[in-house]
Amino acid sequence: MQNIRTDLAVEAHELSRREAKNATEIDGVISDVRTEDGITVTNIEITNENGSKALGKAIGNYITIESPNLKYSIDIYERVCTLISEEIRKMTDIKSDSLTLVVGLGNRDITPDALGTEVVSRLLVTHHIKQNMKDFFDDNISGVCALIPGVGTTGIETAEIIKAVSEKVKPNLIIAVDAMAAADIRRVSTTVQISDTGIQPGAGVGNNRECLNEETIGAKVIAIGVPTVIDAATISKVEIPKELAPLMVTTKDIDLVIERTAKTVANGINLALHRDMTLKDIESYV
Repeated sequence: MQNIRTDLAVEAHELSRREAKNATEIDGVISDVRTEDGITVTNIEITNENGSKALGKAIGNYITIESPNLKYSIDIYERVCTLISEEIRKMTDIKSDSLTLVVGLGNRDITPDALGTEVVSRLLVTHHIKQNMKDFFDDNISGVCALIPGVGTTGIETAEIIKAVSEKVKPNLIIAVDAMAAADIRRVSTTVQISDTGIQPGAGVGNNRECLNEETIGAKVIAIGVPTVIDAATISKVEIPKELAPLMVTTKDIDLVIERTAKTVANGINLALHRDMTLKDIESYV
């Protein structure tokens, strides 16, 4: 596949098919697309090594939720929150006694990279309360704890921090949230990707770190990301020497983008982890 930077499986699939110069499916890749009332949901399933090599992605499932009105429409926001929760529940069995560790990756001081940290600040965390007030919670509230590794401020690798915390709290599930890079400017801030293959911190801005997945962490890892940047080389179609750091660009309304998309992703996670709670319930607590 040509050297175009993207973290989105749906774009990798489009690029791979374009290079093949036909509309046939790729061996090892199954795709399904559905559109309803302004929201498009694409399921890319990579089933074997051929598909993994063709798309440059790990074997597994990648769900992409897209809507050009995600930033502005309250109705779209509420429906995307519901879709995120539904897709998370399809990927794993969340029970009342389950413990989920939500990890907010990125740097809160760099706006396009602050998605993960902003999501964590909007979560309904319950683990510390459930430990001391078990009778207060019903079966629809699961245990949730959260972590912002902050590798830029701690100097400790993200994977090392998460491993250490996981060994202590022993979560059944880890949800890692991070900003991503897109190849199509129309997908910046309008798209949410959910996958069950783990995550590689820093991939979106060309600062690849150790992968976070079930093999390296010891617990199932679901990755959720929103593209907030695009490689300048992709837009300009000018090749930048490999020895130079990539130049990533973003939209002028990135502050609004991070605020809105962080709220959407956070409440999608909240709905998935706390069954039968409504958005109104959650927003009254957070």
